[in-house]
Amino acid sequence: MPNRPLFPIRVFYDGACSVCAREIGHYLRQEHAGKLIAVDISTPDFDPEPYRISREAFIYELHAIDLNGRVYRGVDAFRAIWLAFPSSKLYRALAFIISRPVINPVARLLYKGFARMRPYLPKRSNCDNGVCKIGRKG
Repeated sequence: MPNRPLFPIRVFYDGACSVCAREIGHYLRQEHAGKLIAVDISTPDFDPEPYRISREAFIYELHAIDLNGRVYRGVDAFRAIWLAFPSSKLYRALAFIISRPVINPVARLLYKGFARMRPYLPKRSNCDNGVCKIGRKG
């Protein structure tokens, strides 16, 4: 079983990506007791340097970093997010299923496919000067 994150976790998402912003927005609207902190990597003031992760790596796939500095990428980042909702049977089940030995490699492969096509997905329409934020009125 993969490591459990130490909350809160910072979730690094591309706010300019309509699919990404909608997904992270969904999680933030749920009761997460402060366990999720969203960081929009599309803002001009986002600096990847303190995390020692390249901007290209952040853009390529979803990242989450827990309180201990442990980095979760792609499928593992989703699992970390889902574990922020211990009272949700659905998220608890998804976190369990995604960590199964047969399912995990398939999920990773599917996520890599999504990550490759993500740059071609529609951009958010409520962006000003290339900056998009969840909940921002456009």
